[in-house]
Amino acid sequence: MEHELQSLEAEARKCLHDLTDEGQLEEFRIRFLGRKGSFSTIMRQLGTVPAEDRPRVGQLANTIKAEIEKLFEAKKNTLDAAISGASDRQTPDLTLPGRVPAGGRLHPITQVMRETCTIFENLGFSVAEGPDVELDYYNFEALNIPAHHPARDMHDTFYISDSVLLRTHTSPMQARIMEVQQPPLRVIAPGKVYRCDSDITHTPMFHQVEGFLVDKNISFADLKGVLTVFTRKMFEKELPLRFRPSFFPFTEPSAEVDIACVMCGGSGCRVCKKTGWLEILGSGMIDPEVFKKVGYDPEVYSGFAFGLGIERIAMLKYGIDDIRLFYENDQRFLSQF
Repeated sequence: MEHELQSLEAEARKCLHDLTDEGQLEEFRIRFLGRKGSFSTIMRQLGTVPAEDRPRVGQLANTIKAEIEKLFEAKKNTLDAAISGASDRQTPDLTLPGRVPAGGRLHPITQVMRETCTIFENLGFSVAEGPDVELDYYNFEALNIPAHHPARDMHDTFYISDSVLLRTHTSPMQARIMEVQQPPLRVIAPGKVYRCDSDITHTPMFHQVEGFLVDKNISFADLKGVLTVFTRKMFEKELPLRFRPSFFPFTEPSAEVDIACVMCGGSGCRVCKKTGWLEILGSGMIDPEVFKKVGYDPEVYSGFAFGLGIERIAMLKYGIDDIRLFYENDQRFLSQF
């Protein structure tokens, strides 16, 4: 039995020396020091040793087991220290400067839309929103554009059914609001609009702000004053304005509004086609037929309306020559705003 103990000790020492990780260390503990391990098995055989040899053999077994347990703890501490040191080396140095994530920004269209609404709100206009999916009645008929009217061809409409469509402008809010509210009214209606058109200056979906004012004794001079204040606030300079006669079924008289070219200051360039002017919006006095549709007396009330494209304003404000840049999600472009 003494020989077995000595052989077991030699084997245990060799195994401990070769251990390289915690998994092997646990296997060693179970194999040699566990309740069913090698040393426990030998100790259970102590009863077969002659009585006069038992004290000496038992003492030898306890000494060897204690020595192996001591070596086991030492090996365990060595492996723990090595693992801890490796972990420390892998811990990042938190004092080093990190990478600052790029901050989010409002899309330029959103910025211009908000700025537009703020300017008109400061002029006393309230903001109203309506449905993107609109009835043909509000989009056309209530605005003096009956079926088969040639002006419908100007809108390139997305129809859902014969009477339901994606709105082609935010002007339906004129009729929707006037039929439930009485003058005086001073309202703008921002939102998305949809038309079958796509090129460097048009997209199938774009943003528009419709504005209208209804009260007694409203004249074209009031319209010119409001739009002059708007352009000066939006472009942050006193740009000359020009009103050109035009036609819209829901306003009479109607006018296109031009501003002096923001690129050349009116001297003429490629952007303004050497004219010195850039069109920014359409406007006019609300047609009496529209008032009749909503139950207003055109002999008592008058008003004006205007509609502007937010993408158009943004392109002029920031000097952008392709409307599609707004929707390509190129961070190099968007991060400039």
